[in-house]
Amino acid sequence: QVTLVESGGALVQPGGSLRLSCQASGNVGSTYAMGWYRPAPGNTRRVVAAITNSGHTNYGDSVKGRFTISIDNAKNTIYLQMNGLQPEDTDNYTCSYVDYDSGIGAWAQGSQVTVGS
Repeated sequence: QVTLVESGGALVQPGGSLRLSCQASGNVGSTYAMGWYRPAPGNTRRVVAAITNSGHTNYGDSVKGRFTISIDNAKNTIYLQMNGLQPEDTDNYTCSYVDYDSGIGAWAQGSQVTVGS
């Protein structure tokens, strides 16, 4: 079992920056990916940014060039640096984990990011 704890959600003005973090604990594997997702139509989620523990990254089209995901393997923690935030970025961002070897997955509780004045 893997537990995720994320933090960093807040209210920020348009054009501002924010950093989310998400730490995995428990039976963290040796080959895994973590990332943040936003709600999508049809009760699904769409990727904001994701990273593997070997450093490969993937970004949603709307955040390319503005958001940067990084990983601290020693802490099993990922970070999402969000720059140039706009009102359309307002949403609940949920951290995820998936172990490629065992198939174990986990979701965090979600962080609310609100962009407004």
